[in-house]
Amino acid sequence: MTRVYDDKGVIVPVTVLQMGPCTVMQVKTEQTDGYNALQLGFGEIKKSRQKEPQKGHAKKANTDPKTFVREVRLNDEPQQQLGDQLKVDLFADIKYVDVVGTTKGKGFAGFIKRHGFKGQLASHGVERKHRSPGSIGVVSGNTGRGIRKGKKMSGHMGCERKTTKNHQVVSVDVENNLLIVKGPVAGSNNGYVTVSQAKTKK
Repeated sequence: MTRVYDDKGVIVPVTVLQMGPCTVMQVKTEQTDGYNALQLGFGEIKKSRQKEPQKGHAKKANTDPKTFVREVRLNDEPQQQLGDQLKVDLFADIKYVDVVGTTKGKGFAGFIKRHGFKGQLASHGVERKHRSPGSIGVVSGNTGRGIRKGKKMSGHMGCERKTTKNHQVVSVDVENNLLIVKGPVAGSNNGYVTVSQAKTKK
C-alpha cells in the first residue's frame, strides 16, 4: 500500500497490484469442456522446483510452469489462443474492480481478538476472568444440545478467501503492468490476488 494525490490535492490510500503478464495456459469452450473459460498463469517457478506434470501442461502453451494458476469463466467463447499474454491494459476502461485474496494467517486466536468481543468487567468479583467467554451453552432443560454449531469462540483466525468489492481504479500503468486501486485488499505484501470487473457497481 501507498498513497497518491488526486486532482484536488487530497491524499488517497491505494494498493499497487502487479497485473501480469498472465499467460493463457488452457482454453476451454462449450464444445470441448461444456463451458467457456481461460486458464491463466502468473509468476515463474525455479527449474529445480518444476514438476513433470506442470512441465507437460505448460509445454502445450509454449511456456514454463507458473506459480499462480487460476481459471476465469467467460460468457462467450474466448478469442485468445494458447500462449497469449494478457496485460493490465484490459482494465484501461474499467472504473471499479473486485479483488479476491487470502487474508493474513493469525494462528490460534482468542474470542476477543477473533470476534471483537469486549470481555468481562474488570471490577470487584471478577477474578482472573476478564478475557473469559463466560457461558457457552445450556445442557439442562428440554434441548440438551450443549454448544451449538457456529458458536463464536476461540480458534483458527485468518488465512481465508476474502473478496473486497468495488475498488475504484485510480490509475493504470501499462508500461509496468501495474493497477492502482483505492483502499486495501486482503492478503500480505507479495501475495497473489485475482482481479475482475466489479459485479455490483457499473
